[in-house]
Amino acid sequence: MNSTLPLKTWLVDNFITDITPDQLEDDLDLIDSGIVDSLRLLRLISWVSDTYEIPMDEVPLSPDNFRSVAAIRAFVVEAKDPAAA
Repeated sequence: MNSTLPLKTWLVDNFITDITPDQLEDDLDLIDSGIVDSLRLLRLISWVSDTYEIPMDEVPLSPDNFRSVAAIRAFVVEAKDPAAA
């Protein structure tokens, strides 16, 4: 995952329509802020799986992996290449 822009764009388009992707901070807690609830978390996991071609049945999932843009980026990097983490 070289850039977080596609992720930020998806989050803004689907969940946070009153800001731009540039305004979404990498460390904003998406869960504690209420942006991502349990149903949105499922949509987010599905999007990450499809977009980054990560078979979710082979990866241990935790809400903490989807808590922020930075956490999602780290999750994708590790899931794609566990040796890189």
